[in-house]
Amino acid sequence: MADVGEALLAAALALPGIVPATASAQTMPDAGFVQIKYLDYRDWQPGARRMRVENPGFYVMSPFAGSWVVEGALVYDGMSGASPTWHDTLSGASGEGIHDRRAAGDVKLTRYFERFSVGAGAAYSHENDYISRGASIDVRFWTADKNRTFAFSYAGAADRIDAPDGAADNERKYVNDFLFGVTQVLSQTAIVQSNLTYTRGHGYFDDPYKTFDARPDHRRVLAWLTRLNQHFPDHNGTLQLAYRYIDDSWDANSHMVEAAWVQPLPHAFSVRPNLRYYTQRAAYFYFDPPFPSGLVFGQPYTADTRLSAFGAFTLGVLLAKDFGGGWSGDLKVEYYRQKSDWRAGGNGSPDILPFSARWIQVGVGKAF
Repeated sequence: MADVGEALLAAALALPGIVPATASAQTMPDAGFVQIKYLDYRDWQPGARRMRVENPGFYVMSPFAGSWVVEGALVYDGMSGASPTWHDTLSGASGEGIHDRRAAGDVKLTRYFERFSVGAGAAYSHENDYISRGASIDVRFWTADKNRTFAFSYAGAADRIDAPDGAADNERKYVNDFLFGVTQVLSQTAIVQSNLTYTRGHGYFDDPYKTFDARPDHRRVLAWLTRLNQHFPDHNGTLQLAYRYIDDSWDANSHMVEAAWVQPLPHAFSVRPNLRYYTQRAAYFYFDPPFPSGLVFGQPYTADTRLSAFGAFTLGVLLAKDFGGGWSGDLKVEYYRQKSDWRAGGNGSPDILPFSARWIQVGVGKAF
């Protein structure tokens, strides 16, 4: 769960009419906020509709006792559909229906001091074949003028996997995340944030629902994410740019770039169109069916196209409305398209069918 103070700050220059003369890189929220959202997700491949996910969610944040903030979220996923057609050399989806439910929640408590804050959180997620428990702690320091913030955080998760038919029986996976970040106010109209995250995991990474899937039992990922918000007073709009690079011990290295524009509209509306491009290499143990004769069973291998080489574009738009009295609402629509020959530099994995998805999310919130 993102820290609300950080999220509000990162978006501050994007909000209608906000170009603060005393912009700061860290501040304690002075009001509470509650929000309900509903997400409808669907994906498909040529000739076949695949997965649908319906996701209602609830979030609340409230300051109390002068220097404390508590926040929590609940989400429920309902998933249904068919397994994917991974390659055009295969006969298609497995035909086995997928029906699953997931309930998840997290809570976080943060204590603010004059020049720093300390937060701790816990998370839990449960579905038919997967249980995850997690905990986190973060510390933030800011300069006297509040124009620069340093963030340090740790999060750990312990997962248990129990797939039906004995495909996975009481398997375990453990993941640890370490983050260091800096948020810097550049001017009255610009703010930048850069985070470096190191993730180390070990245990069961296989997909028990795939026949040809035996992955390494450890993984290390180094991710660098930088975001810039630049407000343009003459246009009363804000340009938002983001870049992320991931270095993966499985060799599935990736790049992501995104651009968005936030424009206030009459009658307290605002609109945010965005375009995102993503490209990745294939994992070193990814093979395209039919498997090559040199494949050695007992060594890592997978045909999961999520670990193949591909590129993808996401086009979206967010429409928001301030109703007054602390009430707000938003509608977000995104379309995703993935193809192997869209990988940067070419050389995407061959014989993979294009993959498409769309998200529709509506939300309503109230400040208090």
